[in-house]
Amino acid sequence: MNRDLVSYVLTSNPSVDPREKGNVQYRTPICSHNVCLLFLSQLLSSLPKSVKRRVNALKNLQVNSTHIEAKFYKEVHELERKYSALYQPLFDKRRNIVSGEVEPTDEECEWQSDHEDEAALAEDMKKKAAIEEKTEDANEEKPKGVPEFWLTIFRSVDMLSDMLQEHDEPILKHLQDIKVIFSGPDQPMSFTLEFHFEPNEYFTNTVLTKVYKMKSEPDAEDPFSFEGPEIIDCDGCQIDWHKGKDVTVKTIKKKQKHKGRGTARVITKQVPNDSFFNFFNPIKVSPDKELDEDSEYTLATDFEIGHFFRERIVPRAVLYFTGEALEDDESVHEEDEDDEEEGDSKVSVNLDHN
Repeated sequence: MNRDLVSYVLTSNPSVDPREKGNVQYRTPICSHNVCLLFLSQLLSSLPKSVKRRVNALKNLQVNSTHIEAKFYKEVHELERKYSALYQPLFDKRRNIVSGEVEPTDEECEWQSDHEDEAALAEDMKKKAAIEEKTEDANEEKPKGVPEFWLTIFRSVDMLSDMLQEHDEPILKHLQDIKVIFSGPDQPMSFTLEFHFEPNEYFTNTVLTKVYKMKSEPDAEDPFSFEGPEIIDCDGCQIDWHKGKDVTVKTIKKKQKHKGRGTARVITKQVPNDSFFNFFNPIKVSPDKELDEDSEYTLATDFEIGHFFRERIVPRAVLYFTGEALEDDESVHEEDEDDEEEGDSKVSVNLDHN
């Protein structure tokens, strides 16, 4: 490492004892973001012009790299579109089983539980279990498909349950399937979420849609900020509510006083109401108008939810229904927290005195 840099580290860091200059390693605390930026700014400004020129050449190489990376992600999108067609027959069968249109075969229903190894059960226990199962089957009502499959997922996943209101639940009992449709070849990058409902008393739509528009190109003014495709906008759809069934609005009564006569009358008006179905009426992004902080947060959350449906909920729905995917999500969250804590620890910096 450059001696000037070594000198800077030693003199600017009071935790390093100057008498330790002969050591090969120094333990220095990770600096805060602003301090690191200041340190690097001073370092770069002190570089010789010839070195600065080479650094600029490296940055141009990095720009070229981001453009290659953008092409990579576009091809990944094409692969996702291609493989979604292969997944779809499985998802269609899932829908048919959930809705009760198809009854799976005995062979399809076999599943080796981690907690019940049937091979290890004694023969008499097997017979007893079979008799009890027949008795339960005789007394039990036969539900159709998997009741409240998607509603159970909504209730279980924090990101979705935060949007869910009590008045939404009877409607979501009619939700039969959620699909992800990728944009076609030579079309602007996007994906569409389709929510398929059986006929119900709330609205006439059989499918509600949400389109997420994406961009996979480095910003000309800030190419190094590119980290892959990003959602830049979304479009919902109109819900054709039956009269009196729109849960996205509520009716309130308000007293209104006549200024001249002093008499009062009661008027009714509709105001927005919290509901999951506001999901289909997102904030619109206008290039001419800057969003306020609350709107930016709402839009960012919307994008995150759309991505979560696409990447997690739709492909692994049954595991969210059983709760197994929730355990995986918690493990990932704990690992992220551990990584953040490790980032606050001390590191060793190897100093080359040659």
